[in-house]
Amino acid sequence: MPHVVLPREILPTDGRFGCGPSKIRPEQVEALAGRGAAVLGTSHRQTPAKNLVGSVRAGLGELLRVPAGYEIIVGNGGSTAFWDAAAFGLIERRAQNLVFGEFGGKFAAAAAAPWLEAPDVRKAEPGTSVTAEAVEGVDVYAWPHNETSTGVATQIRRVHGDDGALTVIDATSAAGGIDFTLAESDVYYFAPQKNLGSDGGLWFAAVSPAAIERIERVAASGRYIPEFLSLKNALDNSRLQQTLNTPALATLVLLDEQLNWINGNGGLQWADARTHESSDALYAWAEASPVATPFVADPADRSPVVVTIDFDESVDAAAIAKILRANGIVDTEPYRKLGRNQLRIATFTSIDPDDVRQLIRCLDYTLENI
Repeated sequence: MPHVVLPREILPTDGRFGCGPSKIRPEQVEALAGRGAAVLGTSHRQTPAKNLVGSVRAGLGELLRVPAGYEIIVGNGGSTAFWDAAAFGLIERRAQNLVFGEFGGKFAAAAAAPWLEAPDVRKAEPGTSVTAEAVEGVDVYAWPHNETSTGVATQIRRVHGDDGALTVIDATSAAGGIDFTLAESDVYYFAPQKNLGSDGGLWFAAVSPAAIERIERVAASGRYIPEFLSLKNALDNSRLQQTLNTPALATLVLLDEQLNWINGNGGLQWADARTHESSDALYAWAEASPVATPFVADPADRSPVVVTIDFDESVDAAAIAKILRANGIVDTEPYRKLGRNQLRIATFTSIDPDDVRQLIRCLDYTLENI
C-alpha cells in the first residue's frame, strides 16, 4: 500500500464516517459524564430512570411528528430482536417482505417462522429497489426505509391491501436523518446507533392504533410468545416508562441528548436538509470523477444518509480506505458481504457537511498520489 500522508489542512475535523455504530458528538459524551451520572448505576424502576425513558419517548414523538393515537414503544435488544418479536407478535398469517439489502433479507428470514405462512419475498438486485404490491392474505407489508448495506432509500407509502393489513418499516439507518410522513406506516422501528448517535441494546417503534390492536389481539390469541420477544410486554412497560429488563441507560442518555439537539435545530426537516447537503456533495463528486460512480444508478433510489461509491478496476478502493484510515479517516470500507470495489460513507445527521467536503478533498489528494 502506498504511504500517503494527507495534508493537515484538508483533513476533516472529525474523521468518523462509519455506518454504525456511528459518530457520537462530543456534546453527547459530555451529557453522559454530566447528567448521566445521576442515573447510571441506579434502578431502572425508579423515577430518575423512568423520567429518562419518558423524555426519550417524548423526544421521539416530537421528532417523528406522531399523529394522534400513535405511541412510541421501546424494547430490549436491537432490530434483530424486533424481527423475531414481529414474527411472534405482529404478523398474524403472512408477510410480504421487500429485500434489496441485508436488513430486508433478515426480516424476511424471521418472517419464515414455522407457525406462519411462507412470506411473499420480493427481491431486487443490490443497488436497486423494489415496491410493495397488495396481495390477498398478506397482513404485514415490510421493507427498510434505508438499506445500510447498499445505500438504497425508499419512499414510505402505506400499502392498501386486505382490511387491517399493516405497513411495517425498518428505519434503523433512516430514523432522524430522512424526512417522511409517519401516518404512511403502522410500525416505524429502529435501533438508535445511526443518525440518532447512540449505542445499541434497545429498539424503538412508533406504532399506530391499528398496530396496537394487532399486538394486543395476537398476544391474546394463545400463540406461544417468549416473554423477552413479546410486543405486548414492550407496549405495557413503555406506558410505565420502563423496559421489561434492565435497559442500557447510557444508550438512553446519548439518545436523549441527540434528540434535544435535532429537535432544537428544527427537527426532522432540518436533519433531512443536513444529510442531503452532505450526500449530494459526494454524489456530485462521484458523477464528475473519471474513476468513480455512484453505486445506486437511479438518483431516486439514492440514500441521503449512506453513500456508496464504486471505483473502476484501475483503482483499489480497499487501498484508499486503508490510506484514509492511516490518516484518521475511519470506517469508509464497503459492506463486507456486498463484495464490491467501493467505499461506503455515512452522511448521518451528526456528520458535519463541512467534514464531508474535506473528505472529498482527501479523496482527490489520495487518488492523485497513489
